Amino acid sequence: MSSNLILFSFLIYTVIIFAISRVTARRANNETYFLGNRNSPWFVVAYGMIGATLSGVTFMSVPGLVGDEGFSYMMLVFGYVGGYLVIGLVLLPMYYKLNLTSIYTYLLKRFGFSSYKTGAFYFIISRLIGTSFRMFLVVNVLQLFVFDHWGIPFSYTVGLFMILILLYTFQGGIKTIVWTDTLQTTFMLSAVIITILIIGSTMDLSLGELWQRASSEGHTRMVITDVTDQRFYLKQFFSGMFITIVMTGLDQDMMQKNLSCRNLRDAQKNIFSFGFILIPVNFIFLFLGAVLWIYAGEYGVIPPQTTDDLFPTVALHHLSIIAGLTFFFGLISAAYSSADGTLTALTTVFCVDFLGLKRKPNITEERVKKIRYLVHISFSILVLFIIVGYRAINDAALISKLFTIAGYTYGPLLGLYFFGLYTRRKVIDKWVPLVCIASPILSYVLSINSQQWFWGYNFGFEILMVNGLITTLGLYILSRNNKKIANNSTYYDEKHTS
Repeated sequence: MSSNLILFSFLIYTVIIFAISRVTARRANNETYFLGNRNSPWFVVAYGMIGATLSGVTFMSVPGLVGDEGFSYMMLVFGYVGGYLVIGLVLLPMYYKLNLTSIYTYLLKRFGFSSYKTGAFYFIISRLIGTSFRMFLVVNVLQLFVFDHWGIPFSYTVGLFMILILLYTFQGGIKTIVWTDTLQTTFMLSAVIITILIIGSTMDLSLGELWQRASSEGHTRMVITDVTDQRFYLKQFFSGMFITIVMTGLDQDMMQKNLSCRNLRDAQKNIFSFGFILIPVNFIFLFLGAVLWIYAGEYGVIPPQTTDDLFPTVALHHLSIIAGLTFFFGLISAAYSSADGTLTALTTVFCVDFLGLKRKPNITEERVKKIRYLVHISFSILVLFIIVGYRAINDAALISKLFTIAGYTYGPLLGLYFFGLYTRRKVIDKWVPLVCIASPILSYVLSINSQQWFWGYNFGFEILMVNGLITTLGLYILSRNNKKIANNSTYYDEKHTS
């Protein structure tokens, strides 16, 4: 692919994104930015959330994983469905009943000020790390395969994307993102399907023959029965379930899109349909991985040092221009989707939970908008610096790092919400931050010593559940029974909702 063609394609995609932004941001106000005026069609949210959930991690890492792990990732995906059922039946009803803008406001009345700030803080840390990792993955590929040829420094490439994302989310916020997510989902899925079809045509194999070939070469193995293996199927299933609960149900970025739906019923239809759609979508990504490895073996493609680079290596250097273009559009979509919703969610949490803008009765709409702009820009700059810094220390498959880190930073959130929803005990609020700091540390100690202490057992993604359990136990120790709490979803004081 020529540099001019790549640049032209990038400009076309960007123009489309900004056209959507212009339409959706028309007559936008702060309520539009935070919740899309609670008027988002549920089916549009559900479809767009596919791209937001997959992002660059699935687009790049999952196909590469097939070479070493086969289809064992699907057991994690099956667990996702259980997690979405919990979100739809437990968390969404509470969020809608309390009329929340930031989901962490729930912690204020249930536990107190310190718990509230701790929950919001852990989200900010989790999202900053996770989003920076996701965006690094796709921007780094663009840098290696495209921008390096033009002599553009990596920091400039990241800066360009952050400026563009900042500009098209600046005004419309969540309303814009709901619609741009649909475009990004379409391009990512199209890139995967078209690549599979092109490789099949190149090798003169039908889809059925490609599947038979993948199966005969061992790529489609899904169930790992060795209990000491990190990919043991039960560990994968329950890890997937709890990863979904925390990284969607307790994540402001994902829940903000659900809260933009017209009502609870629409939000539930969105989350249930979205959960089941993810099964065939992830299966297609894994099938692509098998097809890529088959192609690489057939045509002598030297496997890249990092399996994340398998897809771009084959698409850009070994297939047709059409394959290269579809991959490029998919990659650009992944880059945008990795950060746009997160910037809006981070801005929302900081404005609502830390600055308390929704709880200040005398503040004007214009004043809120000015503060929101400043916070939005500040987070964009912070993400830029994290991505540039991360490039110097990257040394492993990104998907493993992302979920490992999420296991430590989302664990305290899991414990806080579980304890709040399923007990009637009142915590000593000032000690909650200490519990939430100690829990990830203890989880890490258990993880690095698990093989020695637990007869060869090796923790994988299930460290998230351990982390949440330690937090729950810590909260129980620092609590007392409170008979006044009769129902965790009705005692909430209206004046605290936001």
